[in-house]
Amino acid sequence: MTYSARNTLPLFEPVSAVPESVSDGAVPPFVDLVQNFSEFGQPSVQVWEGPIRYLINEFWTSGQRQAHSVHEVSYRACFKPQLPEFFIKRLTKPRDAVYDPFMGRGTTPVQAALMGRQPIGNDINPLSVLFSRPRLEPPAIGEVARRLDQVRWDEGEVDDPELLAFYSPRTLRHICALRSWLIERAPVDRTPDPVDDWIRMVAINRLSGHSPGFFSVYTLPPNQAVSAQSQRKINERRGQTPPDRDVKKLILKKTASLLSDGPVASHPPSLLVTGTAQSTPAIGSGSVQLVVTSPPFLDIVQYAEDNWLRSWFAGIDVASVAIAHHRTEAGWQNMVRETLNELARVVKPGGHVAFEVGEVRNGKVLLERLVWEAAEGLPFDRLFVMVNQQEFTKTANCWGVRNNAKGTNTNRIVILHRH
Repeated sequence: MTYSARNTLPLFEPVSAVPESVSDGAVPPFVDLVQNFSEFGQPSVQVWEGPIRYLINEFWTSGQRQAHSVHEVSYRACFKPQLPEFFIKRLTKPRDAVYDPFMGRGTTPVQAALMGRQPIGNDINPLSVLFSRPRLEPPAIGEVARRLDQVRWDEGEVDDPELLAFYSPRTLRHICALRSWLIERAPVDRTPDPVDDWIRMVAINRLSGHSPGFFSVYTLPPNQAVSAQSQRKINERRGQTPPDRDVKKLILKKTASLLSDGPVASHPPSLLVTGTAQSTPAIGSGSVQLVVTSPPFLDIVQYAEDNWLRSWFAGIDVASVAIAHHRTEAGWQNMVRETLNELARVVKPGGHVAFEVGEVRNGKVLLERLVWEAAEGLPFDRLFVMVNQQEFTKTANCWGVRNNAKGTNTNRIVILHRH
């Protein structure tokens, strides 16, 4: 059955009658846990729409958002660490494998490592491994300082004058010196020394932003790089000139911040892969206990455009990264179906998938319904859609969206059980 926004019941109005039959079985312990969850005041609200059961509650709150400091790197369209933490805590035990086939900045594998589980991740974007891998085994700040002393800072040459829209000439020379040094020592097609890996990750996250903590003059937030032409317009409008920044000092400052909550827990060796989510032969069949993931939402986020500056620094040809943009619901659903088919291979019987989506196109497309349909016929029990409903969020405020509108204040997670 295909659902549309026109013929469904209002999502948050409970219905009095539960369908006589549900298309899939359920695993009572986890269903009951989510249904009766009342840690923050009340049990979940239950809503049925066709065959889909929704369980709605506040499963993690703004007061819980003090996640481990090592998570604090910027990446567009990423979920909070409390989301994977909720499922890892309840559906796995130490040393179990936890996997994200669309890992982005690596929130799921990093949280898995922090909780002593085996981190497994995949993403089509090679930047994802560069964001994730260093934070699974962070070096000490003293090691980082000593390694930065080896950089030949004064030998840098400006690679692209267009970048002077973002940086002062001196700052850009230092950035180019660090870039050349890292590309020589730690090319992206090899597993590098952990300290070099860490320095590159931090530098990538300091390239551009809207405060003096970044290498650049004031620009958009760090998860979205504008073009050089657009940056010149920002500079003209604000009457600003890129100031000198101390690249080494800013890397050390961010390192200290990321490490301020202490070391990452001991955990099994990680496995991070670059490729499509639909084909991951490096991940063993039946090896994963839990998947927590969130795929790209149709064509809402332009990953190549947002990450061009980071790709330049890392030595990645952004045009060669085959990040798909699904402009139709059918195309997106086909991608999800193929991904779920691969997850059916890697998830062991008794394991779970938590597949987070959002509302797009002003709520006219509810992607969780497309995921629910895509799982039909696969060896999964479709348990329910869990909706984490938040108070007013910073994201909503930034984009001028009213509270609980357009999906910015809720996480919608399709929960599947591998039978």
